[in-house]
Amino acid sequence: MDERTKDIKKRFSDSCTETEKFYDDLIANYTGFERLKPIRQFIETLKQNGEDKFFRLGTSVHILLISRSVNHGLRLDQKYIKIDAFDSKFEVMLRDGDKVYRQYMVDSLDDLRITKLIRTLKDTLID
Repeated sequence: MDERTKDIKKRFSDSCTETEKFYDDLIANYTGFERLKPIRQFIETLKQNGEDKFFRLGTSVHILLISRSVNHGLRLDQKYIKIDAFDSKFEVMLRDGDKVYRQYMVDSLDDLRITKLIRTLKDTLID
C-alpha cells in the first residue's frame, strides 16, 4: 500500500473517531440528544465492519454526513449520505449540492436501503 493510500485511510479512520467523540459528548452532556444513540451505534457498526477506512464521517450540528472526501468539508459536487435523526425515524439521503439522488424515511439504521446507499457511495471515487 502506498503512502497516499495509507494517509487517506488514516484520515478516514480519524474522522470516524472524532465523530464518535462528538456524538458521545452530545448524548452525555446535552438534553434532547438521546435520539442520536442509534446514529452513534451505526458509526460503531461501520467501524466494526472496517468501513471507517473507506469513508470520511462528519457532522453538520447533529446530522451525520458520510462522504468519500479526503479533506474536511464538502464541495457542492461531492456525493454524500446525510442521516438526520427525528424522534422515532431517520431521514436518509444520498446527494450532492442541491441534487438529491435517493431519500428515505426509515425506522432503523439497519434498513437494507441504507446498506445499498453505503455500497453506492463506496463505489464513487475518493476525492
